[in-house]
Amino acid sequence: MRNLILQVIDFFHRPFAKLIPLQTFRYLACGGGNTALDIVLYFIMYNFVLHQQMVHLPFVTITPHIAALFMSLAITFPTGFLLSKYVVFSESNLRGRTQLFRYFMLVAACILLNYVFMKLFVEHLHIYPTISKIFTTFFVVCFSYLTQKKFTFKVKPEKLKLF
Repeated sequence: MRNLILQVIDFFHRPFAKLIPLQTFRYLACGGGNTALDIVLYFIMYNFVLHQQMVHLPFVTITPHIAALFMSLAITFPTGFLLSKYVVFSESNLRGRTQLFRYFMLVAACILLNYVFMKLFVEHLHIYPTISKIFTTFFVVCFSYLTQKKFTFKVKPEKLKLF
């Protein structure tokens, strides 16, 4: 599956090769696909699963736009990690569990950013939730790319062996 994904992405990269580095293009393609999946899932969860109704749990009530955020994340977390690990940042020589832990920390930060932006856009600026999700996604994607490249999937310099 990885090879098929790489072949398709790399084929479409050719016309943009002088403008966008391959890794950045792969990130945009994989991240864009996963983000589109997230937005579609969010829309479905918010409108058709939750019916725009509050979610009442034993100790807390969650607004539907926040509940839909977590529901879509349950699917896009593993797909995002796998695409990042095996397609975009495959040259990373960090251990898989280190990458997963760092990715989890990144996603936790992104959840916090999503939460704050969604609260701001929906509850304070009164922007429709799906449009708010799109705006939020733009800011979070920029943060995510830089963090993944420089931290989560970075390439450690090889230790020099003298003998």
